[in-house]
Amino acid sequence: MSTYRLKNLLSPRSVALVGASARPVSVGRAVLENIRSAEFKGQFGLVNPRHAEIGGIAAVKSLDRLDFVPELVVITAPAREVPGIIDQAGRRGSAGALIVSAGLGHGPGSLHEAAIAAARKYGMRLIGPNCLGIMMPAVSLNASFAAHMPGAGNLALISQSGAIAAGMVDWAAQRGVGFSGIVSIGDQIDVDLADLLDYFAMDHKTRAILLYIEAIKDARKFMSAARAAARVKPVVVVKSGRMAQGAKAAATHTGALAGADAVYDAAFRRAGVLRVSDLRELFDCAETLGRVESPAGKRLAILTNGGGIGVLAIDRLVELGGIPASISADARKKLDDLLPPTWSGANPVDIVGDADAARYAAALGALLADPDNDAVLVLNVQTAIASAADIATTVTELVGKYREQHRRWAKPVLAAWVGADQNIIQTLSGAGIPNYPTEDDAVRGFMHLVRHREVVEELSQVPPAMPDTFVPDAKAARQIVTAAITDGRQWLEPVEIKHLLEAYDIAMVPTYAATDVKQAVAYANDMFAKGATVVLKIISRDIVHKSDVGGVILNLTTPDAVRAAATDILDRARKLRPEARIGGVIVQAMVVKAKARELILGLADDPTFGTVVVFGRGGTAVEIINDKALALPPLDLQLARDLIDRTRVSRLLRAYRDVPAVKPDAVAMVLVKLAQMAADIPEIREFDINPLLADETGVTAVDARVAVGPPQRKFAGSGPANFAVRAYPSQWERRLELKDGWRIFVRPMRPEDEPTIHEFLRHVTPHDLRLRFFAPMKEFTHEFIARLTQLDYARAMAFIAFDGETGEMVGVVRLHSDSIYESGEYAILLRSDLKGRGLGWALMQLIIDYAKSEGLKTISGDVLQENIVMLEMCRQLGFEVKPDPAEPDICDVRLKL
Repeated sequence: MSTYRLKNLLSPRSVALVGASARPVSVGRAVLENIRSAEFKGQFGLVNPRHAEIGGIAAVKSLDRLDFVPELVVITAPAREVPGIIDQAGRRGSAGALIVSAGLGHGPGSLHEAAIAAARKYGMRLIGPNCLGIMMPAVSLNASFAAHMPGAGNLALISQSGAIAAGMVDWAAQRGVGFSGIVSIGDQIDVDLADLLDYFAMDHKTRAILLYIEAIKDARKFMSAARAAARVKPVVVVKSGRMAQGAKAAATHTGALAGADAVYDAAFRRAGVLRVSDLRELFDCAETLGRVESPAGKRLAILTNGGGIGVLAIDRLVELGGIPASISADARKKLDDLLPPTWSGANPVDIVGDADAARYAAALGALLADPDNDAVLVLNVQTAIASAADIATTVTELVGKYREQHRRWAKPVLAAWVGADQNIIQTLSGAGIPNYPTEDDAVRGFMHLVRHREVVEELSQVPPAMPDTFVPDAKAARQIVTAAITDGRQWLEPVEIKHLLEAYDIAMVPTYAATDVKQAVAYANDMFAKGATVVLKIISRDIVHKSDVGGVILNLTTPDAVRAAATDILDRARKLRPEARIGGVIVQAMVVKAKARELILGLADDPTFGTVVVFGRGGTAVEIINDKALALPPLDLQLARDLIDRTRVSRLLRAYRDVPAVKPDAVAMVLVKLAQMAADIPEIREFDINPLLADETGVTAVDARVAVGPPQRKFAGSGPANFAVRAYPSQWERRLELKDGWRIFVRPMRPEDEPTIHEFLRHVTPHDLRLRFFAPMKEFTHEFIARLTQLDYARAMAFIAFDGETGEMVGVVRLHSDSIYESGEYAILLRSDLKGRGLGWALMQLIIDYAKSEGLKTISGDVLQENIVMLEMCRQLGFEVKPDPAEPDICDVRLKL
C-alpha cells in the first residue's frame, strides 16, 4: 500500500542521524540541534565516521555500531554517500530514510537510481532528497533545518518547497496554530504527495491537510489519493506557476484553451481539493479548518459594531456564493428587547459604535440560538468607548459555553477584530475561534468551510463507465481513426469527422467533400433542391484554421456563386500556402439559426492529466473571449452540467427576452458523449466542435477538427490509459452461482454503500472481526467505514457480494496496490452465518482475476496463524504461505500472477 511503513518514518520509536557536521553553520548540525531541542522521546543515535562526538553527543562510525535498529535514518551526508548509507540501513532492518541531502541527480547511473535500488532491496521507504525535512510534534521529532518547531495541532502540511514549509511554521507560531505533521517532500524519490495524502487522511490527529504544489508527477495516483482524502477531511492546495503556459503549442482551439494551470484547476476541482490563490489565503484556510467544522449550510449572520464593515462583509459573502442569513421572528424579538432601538434591524446586525462587551454577548447569544443561520461572524472596529480586549474575552467565554452545550452540532463562530493587538489575537485563538485581520478574510474563511461541505457531497457521486441513454458505435468510430493513422495522417478529413460524430449520435450539418469545382457545384445543386443555402470550406491537411487563408465562403445560393467561390478558395489557398496539400473543398448545407448560441466543445491532451474536456463560448474569437471551463473525464450528466455552469455563456443557454431556452441537457449530453469517445478511442489527441449551434430544438455541429495519433499510455492499470480519473468499473459486475445453487450478485463498491457496510458488520462475530482486523473491534466509526467505501478504482478496489434473493450484503473482498503499482494487498470478510458455502472462494477468484487484469505481479496478505480456514484456501489457490519473521502470530501469504 502507499502508506506502507510510513508510520515508521513519521512516528518512529528510534532515529539515527547520519552526516551531522561539527561545523556550527551546516545543514547536518542544524538538524542535530533541532532533534535535540525538540526532545525526541525515542532512541536516538548519531553516526559520523570522523568525529567521536558532535555538540556533546557521542557518535559511532557506522550504523552497524549502533546498539539499536533505527526505524528512521535521517541522512545529511554528501550525496555520493547516500546509496551506501541506505544499503547499510536496509541491512540493519530500518524502515526508511529521510534524505535531506541534495545533488543525487537523475537518470540511469545516477545516485538517485542507486538510492532507489538500495531501498527496494530491503523494502525501505524514502522521503526526499533535497528537502527541509519532517516535523512531527506528536512524537517530539524535528528532523529538519527549519528555524522553529511547530506546536502540536490538527493540521498536516505537505510541501514541495522547504521555504514554504518553514514559512508556515513561523506563521503558525504567531497565530497559535498547531500541526499534526509537516513533511517537505523534495524530489519525491519514493514517498510522494499521494502517499502522504493517504497517510494523513487516515490519521485521526489530522483535521485538515494543506498542500503546496509545484508540479504533479503521477496524476492518476494523486487524483486517487486526493479524492479519497477530500471525502473525509478538507484538503487545501496552493499551486505555484499559475501564469505558466501549456507545455506545447496547440493546433486546435481546445488545445489552446486548455492551458496548464486551467487543467490543474480542473483536476483540483474534480479531486475535491480546495484551491487557494496564495499563501495568505492558505494561512486563512489553515486558520479556519484547524479550528471549526463545516456548517450545515451557507447562511451567515454577521454581528458588528460598524455598519460599513458589515455591509462590506455582506457584499463579499454574496459575491463568493454565500447567503446572508435572515433573522427569525423569535431572534428579532430578542434583539429588539436586548439592543438599543438604533440597531440595524437586519443582517448585518449592527449594534452601533458604542457597543460594549455586554451588548455583544446579548446579540451573539440571540444569533447562536437562531435556527435561521448556519454560522456567525463577529466583527469589531475598535473605538475609544469600549475595550476591544474586553469584548474579545466576553465573546470567547460565551462561545466556549455554547460549544460545551452543543458539542455535536455547534455552529461555527468566526471573528475579525480590525487592527487587533496581539493579545486579542491570542485570546480568540486560544479559545479556538478562527480570527482574521479583515472582514474579507473572515468571509473567505467561512466560504472555505462551505465549499468543503459541498465537495464531500459532490464526491459521493460516481460517474458511470457508460451513460445508459445511448449506445455508441465505438467499433465503427475506431475504424475511422485507425484508418487515418495507418495512412500516416494526423487529421481526420471532414467527411470522416461527420461519420465519427454519427457513431456517437452527435448531429452535424450535411457535409460532402468535393475534389474539384465541378463536383462542388453538383453537391451544391442537391442542397439547393432541398431549399438549403451552401457554405464552402477549403480541404487541406496543412491548413487547420480555414479562415486564416480566406478558406470559408458563406451564404451561397446559386450554382454560379458556388462555381466562383470554389475557384476563388482554391486559387487563394494555393497562392497564400503554396506548400500546403490542397484536397478540394467541403460543401456544407449552411445552417441559419438566428437565435442559436455558438459554443465550443472539445477534447485536449494534457501532458500531466491526460485527456481534458473543454466547453465554452465558440466562434472564431474563442481564444480572445476566453470564456471556457475544463473538466477531467469521465463525465455523467451532473458533471457535464457543472462544467457548463462554470462559464459565462451558460447564462445565454437559458431563456431571455424572445429567445427560448436551449433544449434541456442537449449540450450536456454532447459533453458526456465526447468524454465517452475519448475513453473508447485514446488515439484522439485533440478534438474541436466549433461552433456547436444550440437552441430550443437541440444541437448541431457546424465545423469540427480531430487530431489523431498512436495511443499514449499515460497511466498504469486498466481503464482508459489517457484518463487521470478512473470511471466506475461497471464491467466488473457479476452474477454468480455457487456450489449449492446459491445465486449472488457482485459489484464494485460505491461511496453510498456505507450504511450497507454498517448493517453487514452486525452479522460478523467478534471472533471473525478479530481475524480480519487483528484486534478486537468494538465500534466502527463513520470515518473508518468512509475510508473503506470511498474508492478510486485505480489503486484501490473492493467488490461486495449480495444475496441474489434478499439483496442483503453477504461479503466483501478488497485489493490495494502498492505505491509503484506492482503488487496488491488483499483482505476479505464474509458474514459469519454464511461461511462454508463457497462465497470466500468465489470472491478470492474474482479479486485474483481483477489483479491480473490490472497488470499487478503479485497479491499478498497477512493472515493470523489461527485462521486455518483462510490459510488452507490460500494454499489451494496457489499462494505461498510463510511465517512473518517479525510477527510470529502472522503468516505472509503471496501469489505470483
